[in-house]
Amino acid sequence: MADPVFELHRGGKMVVQSTVPLSTREDLSLAYTPGVALVCEAIAADPTLADHYTWVGHTVAVVTDGSAVLGLGNIGPRAAMPVMEGKAVLFKQFGGVDAVPLCLDTQDSDEIVRIVAALAPSFGGINLEDIAAPRCFEIERRLDELLPIPVFHDDQHGTAIVVLAALRNTAALLSRRLADLRVVVVGAGAAGSAVTRTLRSGGVADIVVCDSRGVLHSGRDDLNREKASLLATTNPRGVTGGVAEALSGADVLIGVSGGAIDESAVAGMTPGGAIFALANPTPEVHPTVAARHARVVGTGRSDFPNQINNVLAFPGVFRGALDARATRITEGMKLAAAEAIASVVADALTADAVVPSPLDPRVAPAVAAAVAEAARRDGVCRATASVPD
Repeated sequence: MADPVFELHRGGKMVVQSTVPLSTREDLSLAYTPGVALVCEAIAADPTLADHYTWVGHTVAVVTDGSAVLGLGNIGPRAAMPVMEGKAVLFKQFGGVDAVPLCLDTQDSDEIVRIVAALAPSFGGINLEDIAAPRCFEIERRLDELLPIPVFHDDQHGTAIVVLAALRNTAALLSRRLADLRVVVVGAGAAGSAVTRTLRSGGVADIVVCDSRGVLHSGRDDLNREKASLLATTNPRGVTGGVAEALSGADVLIGVSGGAIDESAVAGMTPGGAIFALANPTPEVHPTVAARHARVVGTGRSDFPNQINNVLAFPGVFRGALDARATRITEGMKLAAAEAIASVVADALTADAVVPSPLDPRVAPAVAAAVAEAARRDGVCRATASVPD
């Protein structure tokens, strides 16, 4: 019997389909020559009309170099395609956003920036995916500066948005304030960096970050630029040592490292807090172990409660950004997305449901509306084109 996973993926998970009839000579004359020339001339005179008369206004590129795919590592662009197709169909299903997977056969940052910038006129936004740190930071920054459309590295910001949403509701459930929580982030790569910065923007004051060598602290001389930047706004109590020392007395553990954390270290946390162990498929702390030491337990998996999954964020974030004709994704838009996700279940919180289900149809519309409003508030919307009758 064929493996059902391979059967589902046979032929890929997506196709291109026409939205217009092509049955008659008149259909052809409208959709292609000579009619299409009128639209081309209008866009040449006013490029903003591309948002209205092409797919640009509702389509994003999902771009990877295959260097950090899921937990599989640097498996290359061809092997990354099933994940990128999956991302594209999630965009469509949950946000009504069309997405095209682009797996690039290069891991040179300059070349990736050049290629994506050259392709950008075909899209309304760029979703960077599964690009290894620290290159992902530079690539996103450079594209964000170059392009007049939103650029969003989902492994960073999608994760961070959903973590903040989960923590907001966890704090409410525990009758705590975000500003009073002691949070430990284990993992200082793409996700860990973004989670830390977004939690700081969201109101968390005491965050200690750990990498594979232990706590980021001022006595270390081996920190790269990204980690040194993280340290500048974290570890206010001057904690040193390893994960066990960081977790001593902590209220919240957020695992985004992929490495196992011993139960003995987790046992040093303040009882009744939260553990979000997000590595996939194997969480840093198994949920049954985490439940012995925390009231709220979350993972990235669908077979345990509180799935902290990026699909709660990215479809609505791009839907809202495209609807608002945003030129970039601001910090305010990310915080608005987190608040919208949290609000969906805020009136029915339990320890097993601090975030909505990824299948909850209320999520993407709520996020899109909040993100679009934040874009307008932050002043990053392009002027609306004057559309011919």
